[in-house]
Amino acid sequence: MQYRKFGRTGWPVSEIGYGMWGMAGWTGSESEEVNRALDKSVELGCNFFDTAWAYGEGLSEHILNGVLKRHAGKKLYVATKIPPKNRKWPSQRSFKLKDVFPAEYIIEYTEKSLKNLGIETIDLQQFHVWEDGWAHEDEWKEAITKLTQQGKVKAWGISINRWEPDNSLQTLQTGLIDAVQVIYNIFDQAPEDNLFPLCRELNIGVIARVPFDEGTLTGTLTKETVFPKEDWRSTYFVPENLNTSVDHAEALKPLIPEGMTMPEMALRFILSNPDVSTTIPGMRKIKNVMANMQASDGKGLPGNLLQELKNHRWDREPTKWSQ
Repeated sequence: MQYRKFGRTGWPVSEIGYGMWGMAGWTGSESEEVNRALDKSVELGCNFFDTAWAYGEGLSEHILNGVLKRHAGKKLYVATKIPPKNRKWPSQRSFKLKDVFPAEYIIEYTEKSLKNLGIETIDLQQFHVWEDGWAHEDEWKEAITKLTQQGKVKAWGISINRWEPDNSLQTLQTGLIDAVQVIYNIFDQAPEDNLFPLCRELNIGVIARVPFDEGTLTGTLTKETVFPKEDWRSTYFVPENLNTSVDHAEALKPLIPEGMTMPEMALRFILSNPDVSTTIPGMRKIKNVMANMQASDGKGLPGNLLQELKNHRWDREPTKWSQ
């Protein structure tokens, strides 16, 4: 496992982190298997775990609590998120800060997460949605300053809405945000335009989420794929998204180097960008942990392949199903 400096925090974080969305509420999440997968990731050098209160209303945080206890001798970095008070994902331009992240609510949910996680200080507390129009409002600034001064949070971040990487730039310039979490993968290359250069300038940590485009970049989806109704992906991979997603994935298959899988190519594409601090694939099985962790070996993709993959950029606009 290779490690990178997490922006101005200076933390040495594993290039492959652990996205814990799948720990709660998705199809096939069995607690025993999940815990074995988490323990294997620690064994293989993963030290960055990204969860959220909204992942099972605290369940994912409780699962991480167990991981921290079982590996008390190791420094594991904990990142979690405050859910929007109006419980609406994604945020909309018309939403007001007082309805999504009022000060007392920020404090309340930070306390909830501390209790769920069984820790005294959260390494990285993030806003689970964001609007750049809130950048200059004082309420959130006062709340996070208070929590930092009390020693309850070390660093702060924002999770940027899907396909809106620039909906964050003013907020980063306030100097109060230490990290951004953004969708970045072979298809979603837009963060390279404006977000990554600003993060580089301000020394802000970058968490690349959704490295496999919700599964498209595993190369296993077909136009006949159907997800169970209770699985979140059933609302995301509606026909107009599933069909085009499969087409885009199929176009990549001839580029996969011999001996490499599409998921490995997807992870190595991300890690070939030095602006990325860590990427957080969701993993529920040991086999996925082992496959993903091995992508962190210091070897990026060859330049000619990276250049070809740049041509597969797929700029999309938020829709009612993009969430």
